[in-house]
Amino acid sequence: MSTPLVPQSKLPALGTTIFTRMSALAQRHQAINLSQGFPDFDGPDYLKSRLAWHVSQGANQYAPMTGVAPLRESIADKTAQLYGWRPDADAEVTVTAGATEALFAAISALVRPGDEVVCFDPSYDSYGLAVELAGGVTRRLALQPPAFRVDWAQFGEVLSDRTRLVILNTPHNPSASVWQAGDFQRLWQAIADREIYVLSDEVYEHICFAASGHQSMLAHDGLRQRAIAVSSFGKTYHMTGWKVGYCVAPAALSVEVRKIHQYLTFAVNTPAQLALADMLRQEPAHWQQLPAFYRQRRDHLLQALAPSRLRLLPCEGTYFLLADYSAVSDKDDVSFCEWLTTHVGVAAIPLSVFCADPFPHKLIRLCFAKGDQTLDAAAERLCRL
Repeated sequence: MSTPLVPQSKLPALGTTIFTRMSALAQRHQAINLSQGFPDFDGPDYLKSRLAWHVSQGANQYAPMTGVAPLRESIADKTAQLYGWRPDADAEVTVTAGATEALFAAISALVRPGDEVVCFDPSYDSYGLAVELAGGVTRRLALQPPAFRVDWAQFGEVLSDRTRLVILNTPHNPSASVWQAGDFQRLWQAIADREIYVLSDEVYEHICFAASGHQSMLAHDGLRQRAIAVSSFGKTYHMTGWKVGYCVAPAALSVEVRKIHQYLTFAVNTPAQLALADMLRQEPAHWQQLPAFYRQRRDHLLQALAPSRLRLLPCEGTYFLLADYSAVSDKDDVSFCEWLTTHVGVAAIPLSVFCADPFPHKLIRLCFAKGDQTLDAAAERLCRL
């Protein structure tokens, strides 16, 4: 028999993600799953009904590569309403197969072999892998708890002649911190005279509890001329399985992103795009009320965990809450999350998996995109610790 060919891996160190591992562990032990970031409730009835309607009307063939026109126009209108600037729906808005595809396409389009990319740890795991596949080198700046603010002096020191791209995420997963307008101004001051681009991951833009609201890169006149902003309908409409996102970028950058996008997915689910366009037009109250919707769940979990030995960190955005378990255990965060799942019956995510360098803090991430009954049941178990 011939020996099967085994290709040399481009990502030899990559295994199964912690999100998949923890969800599988939770299922095996019938634990309450507060690890993976998805709601346990459904999306709007109107959105579901519009999807069925468009399917019934025959909208079942390929959409245009850049996205259906009604959705791109609705995105442009919402952007103008939120950030005081309207992108060109034809040249500057691209609908993608979820935000992750938009992030990958943007990194692939901009990063060349040997280029350096700055990102802030803890960071979403897809950033570094996409940079590696593009031949780039990730330069990481550690954000320190509890505030997880950027040290701008340190940021200036990490920039070099090889810096090509800065990746930011606000509201930030997993720290639940948010950037302020002053942060964007400091970023602009640092890169204005350099050929450095920006990738702004804003998938939680409507889940922001800061008094000043969500500060978008798109609201900054200088930065948006050299930046790509990424958003997610899955986060906004509780429909993570639909995998529809989009990016907004200047025409010249959009051209390059679309070159990658057309050979990754080419086009995104047609009836879902049309249903989302209807939703944006007819029921804008949904995304407008989303901060209050998730604030109630955040506060519910905060109150339920108040008697526990966990120390809860500030949560300014996203649907994640960080908890310091140092009063409970000396275990490292990965071991603690495994123990928590198997012995306590609650699954969480360790913060160290979001960092390339050692993360000495004893922090876990809990997802509160759940119904009150789920949150109460998890809190009751955690309060026994």
